[in-house]
Amino acid sequence: MMTFTIFILRLAVCILASPMYLLNFLGLWSWICQQWFPYFLMRFSVIYNEQMASKKRELFSNLKDFVGPYGELSLLEVGCGTRTNFKVYPPGSRVTCIDPNPNFEKFLIKSVAENQHLQFERFVVADGSVDVAVCTLVLCSVKNQEQILQEVYRVLRPVSEGVSGGLFRSNHNPQGQSCQFQVNQTL
Repeated sequence: MMTFTIFILRLAVCILASPMYLLNFLGLWSWICQQWFPYFLMRFSVIYNEQMASKKRELFSNLKDFVGPYGELSLLEVGCGTRTNFKVYPPGSRVTCIDPNPNFEKFLIKSVAENQHLQFERFVVADGSVDVAVCTLVLCSVKNQEQILQEVYRVLRPVSEGVSGGLFRSNHNPQGQSCQFQVNQTL
């Protein structure tokens, strides 16, 4: 009986997923994801932010501990399109935003206007120039997580010999299992 139930469930998943497979075969699925995923994620992030507000305040409470030698916090946010973290960053933080999906830009522009307590910057990030790098809800949607993490490591400010500063957070690991993790002082 259990084998039959599993067979039926697998069949149902295949039937439900078949339009996605067809769209992918036709070369349209990637375009649809690029265009429509930002709208879905913006709606999802409102609910996500409400449910995670206290947890995020707790997780990001030690950001000031990473202030660099110039007295202000320099942040790199990878996957910033949904603006899920901006409200918990300390006032006066310098934030550089990048997102692998350019269709998030219109949402980012709106968010910059709503978060006047931050200084937003747009430039190429130099080696060792960032105090903190934050990745939230993005590593599960990029093709090469290792490359992203190498770039994060490259731009983090060295704290001491062989140790990079910063804070790295993610809500998904590369295997897609839900998790929350934090690495302080090392990456």
